[in-house]
Parts: sequence; structure tokens; C-alpha cells
Amino acid sequence: MPISPNFTSILSKDWEINFTQCAPNGFLKYTDLCNILQLTAAAHSEVGGISFTDMQEFDQAWVLSRMRVEITKLPKWGDTVTVKTWINSLENSRSVRALEMHVNGEKIVGSETFWAVFNTKKRRPEGLALPYEHFELYPEKRATLEGFSKININKEKEIVFEKNVFLSDLDIVNHVNNVKYLEWCLDLADEELILNQHIESFEMNFLKELSLKDKVVIHENISEKETVFSITKEDKTSFALQLNWKK
Repeated sequence: MPISPNFTSILSKDWEINFTQCAPNGFLKYTDLCNILQLTAAAHSEVGGISFTDMQEFDQAWVLSRMRVEITKLPKWGDTVTVKTWINSLENSRSVRALEMHVNGEKIVGSETFWAVFNTKKRRPEGLALPYEHFELYPEKRATLEGFSKININKEKEIVFEKNVFLSDLDIVNHVNNVKYLEWCLDLADEELILNQHIESFEMNFLKELSLKDKVVIHENISEKETVFSITKEDKTSFALQLNWKK
């Protein structure tokens, strides 16, 4: 698709929270929060001419490598949220994108995401084949207090679950969807801490692809201030999640 005449380097998009996106407490699920953020990023790429459809002409797609989400509070069923997004940096095969979620003018969520250009046939990163110079970059305009980081995986981690990758876990790029990793881990976390909104922030590192019928092991390491989950295939880490609890 060509660059939209309505393209702007900072995009704002409204979303209404419906009941299918909410947990039993009536507030937005963390997985659906990530979905809304990523759908907003996708909407910005579409009007800017670097969407999945545009990139597939060159067998390319954006894939998420790291993500940090800081949460003041979650929206509830019936709320209309405004998500704003802009790009901090974009060069060659990688991009850092910022996102914020607002309700009634109040910022409630900030996120920093790190994306890589991925060749869906060669299954490896490569430089973006499309022009992107029309995007104004905002390196100093940050959406989070802290940037994403490499998650430290403790060797004393405990095996808590084993599973196979099913067809329902895969996305359009034919690997496990990034939100699925989060869903698998949160299903094993303390439900009371989640339902009472004790998650202050969380980070995700996406390290290696997982594909259909892969056998994986989910590990957990709990400390007073954080819980770290990791997912391994044949003893190699594919994903790490750090949940930071409110003090």
C-alpha cells in the first residue's frame, strides 16, 4: 500500500475495551493489552507504507524482539482508550517504537518495543527493503521510565510446566505468536497478584523461534520483587519474561 495522505509520524488511535478482552475482575487482560499496543503499531506501519502486506512483497515482516510495559493501572470493560505511538529509532534491520495508553487524558500505560526485520522465507534478519525516511524520529520522546533490557535468567530456576506447540499458538509469520508466550507464563503465575493488579511492569525477550509441534519447558524463578519465567527448547532459551511486582 502507498503512504496514506493522512500519514503522521505520531499516530493516535482509539479502542473500546470489550468483555472478551477482560479478566474475571472486569479489567483488561495483560495479553490483550499487548495485542492492542501491537495493533496500534501495525496501524501506524500501514499508513506509513511499511505494513506486513507491503513487506511481504520482499518476503519480510516485522518481528518483536524485546518489549517493556509499565503500568499505572489497567482500563476496564467499556472504557475507550487512546493509544499513541511513534518511532524512537529506525535503521537498516531494526526499530525502537514507543507506545502510550491514555484514558480520559490520563496516561496509564507506557511501552518500549524493539522490532527486527525478518525474512519469512530465509528465516533470518535482514535490512528493510522499503523506504522509511518519511517517518520523523523522536529519540528523546520516551514512553517508559526505563528502557528494555536483557533479562537475567537464574540458573536455580524451577521447571513448572511442559507443553507442545499447537496450531492455535502460531501467527501469520508461522511461528509462535509473541502474546502466546506471555499467556503461557501468566497462566502459571499467582492469580491473586494478577487479578489485584500487582504487576508494576513486565519485560519480554524473544530469543529464538518456536514452531508447530515443538516441545518446550517453562521454568520459573521467584524472588520478593520479581518473577522470571523462561521457556526452553532442547535446553536453549527461546523466551524470557520478567514480572516486576509493586512494592
